[in-house]
Amino acid sequence: MAARTFWKGYLTLSRVTCPVSMIPATTEGEKVRFHTLNAETGNRVVSQYVDAVTQRPVREHDQVKGYQRGEDDHVILEDEEIEAVALDSTRTIDIGMFVPDRSIGWVWYDTPHFLMPGDGAGQDAFAVIRDAMATTGTAGLSRLVMYRRERAVMLKPRGRGIVLWTLRFGDEIRDEGEVFDLPAIGAPESGALDLMRRLIGERTVSWDAGMVDDPVQDRLLDIIAAKKKAKRRAGRAKAARAEDAANRSNVIDIMEALTKSLGSERGGGGSR
Repeated sequence: MAARTFWKGYLTLSRVTCPVSMIPATTEGEKVRFHTLNAETGNRVVSQYVDAVTQRPVREHDQVKGYQRGEDDHVILEDEEIEAVALDSTRTIDIGMFVPDRSIGWVWYDTPHFLMPGDGAGQDAFAVIRDAMATTGTAGLSRLVMYRRERAVMLKPRGRGIVLWTLRFGDEIRDEGEVFDLPAIGAPESGALDLMRRLIGERTVSWDAGMVDDPVQDRLLDIIAAKKKAKRRAGRAKAARAEDAANRSNVIDIMEALTKSLGSERGGGGSR
C-alpha cells in the first residue's frame, strides 16, 4: 500500500519555487504494539493526568506548559506565547545555504524523509535543484516546522527525489572529545593487525536488509498467531458443545412432547 503524504508545501531556492510533498522514509506500522488491559475484565486501561499533590484528575483545558527553575517552582508559558516565537516556515522549505555533501557528521542526522515533486510544471524546477546539488556535491540547508518544532533540515539528492533529514539541535550532541579522552595507546603489533585484517576479510559480506530483521518481533508474532489459533479452536469446540447440548435438548423436548401428546390422546379416547 502506498505511503500517505503527511506534509505538502513548497521548495524554494532564490526565485525558483516548486510544490513538493513529503513522507517519512521509515515506518513503524508493522511493529507489534500492545494495549494495556484490565486482567479481570479484559477492558482497555486509559491514562489521565493527575495533580501530583491532590491526586485529582486535571481537565485538559487546565493543563499548561511550565519550565522548571527550582524545586516546585515553574515559569508558566501559554500556548500563544510558544506559538509566537515560531518562524514562518511551516509550508516553505527555503534553501538558504549549501555545504559540502559529506561535511555534516552522521551524529547530526536525526530523521529521514522522502521529498518528491508535486504535479505539473513544478517538476522541472524540482529536477533542476536536485541535479544541481548532485553535480556540485553539495547539500542544502533550510529550516522547517516539523513535529511541533522548527528544525534545521538538510536536503540531499537521491535518485529521482531528495532525502530531507531533520538535524539534531546543538545541545543534543555530546562532545566526543570528552568521551574519547582516553590514555594514549601504542601502535599494535603488525602481526596482530595482519591477523585482524584477515579475520575482517573473511567475515566481510555484501549488505542485505535482512541483516537488520527483528527476531524478537518475529517470535512475538508466532506467539500471537498460536494464541489466535488456540482461541479459534476453543471457540469452535465451545460452539460444538453448545450445538450438541441443543440437539440433545431438542430430542428430549420432542420426546416429552410426544409423550404428552400420546397421554392426551389416550385420555381423550377413554372419554369417548
